[in-house]
Amino acid sequence: MNEQPSKIYLLPNLMTAGNLFCGFTATLKILEGALLQASNADAASDLFHAAIWFILGAFVFDFLDGRLARLGGHESSFGREFDSLADIVSFGLAPALMVYRVVLQEFPRACWIIAFIYLACGALRLARFNSATARHNGTNHQNTFTGFPIPAAAGLIASITLFLLWLAEGEHRLGNWRFVLPPLLLFLSFMMFSRFQYPSFKALNWKTKKSIPRFLIIILVLIFTVLNYEWMPAVLFLAYLLYGVLRPWLSREWRREIEEEIGEEVPGEGVISNQ
Repeated sequence: MNEQPSKIYLLPNLMTAGNLFCGFTATLKILEGALLQASNADAASDLFHAAIWFILGAFVFDFLDGRLARLGGHESSFGREFDSLADIVSFGLAPALMVYRVVLQEFPRACWIIAFIYLACGALRLARFNSATARHNGTNHQNTFTGFPIPAAAGLIASITLFLLWLAEGEHRLGNWRFVLPPLLLFLSFMMFSRFQYPSFKALNWKTKKSIPRFLIIILVLIFTVLNYEWMPAVLFLAYLLYGVLRPWLSREWRREIEEEIGEEVPGEGVISNQ
């Protein structure tokens, strides 16, 4: 019996390609910044800023590809594997390389080990997710992730680095606060394999019904984030990280308010969205 070829859906996979493009470009910017770091600190800082924005842009593309796939009811093994390959570049390699160049090159004996641990844990997490999805016949409609998702881990690293660059504006160096980043990489490596549960927000899309007050709150948070882009993304990613830690102690009513009422699963629709 001939094996059926994997279906390729154009729009969701274009978003995944955008994710991969952002990760690739971020990596190039980091390497260019590393070459200029000693001779032109201002130019290197601009390149690191650009790399951060490309990593955050990859996060947006990764968010959109799942939503577009869900909207059309499109899911395929090809999309799952393509998404994982893009994620390991954008959310594994690029953040690890960025922290390596910004901080860890000062510790040549240990620098690459910390960065590689994060990269390896990210790759293993993606492989674990794909294996679990394959065991469920290619679908995963759970409303929670086990462990901290790798796109959120990369977003946290990028946004905190952006915040530190903002604090050190005009000084050409991040100061001693930059040493927060290596332990953060190790902590996130652990959190990606932890048993903490995080809401996946897979039910959230433009068909989601919201009350007017909650809708206005979401709009205000988005506007406030845009106006304070130097530090507000770091606050949002940190809040998401802490939520998974505090979630076991929250009442079922609180969890339902935060997670279940954010969106309702549309019958017959679903998506494969990697972590």
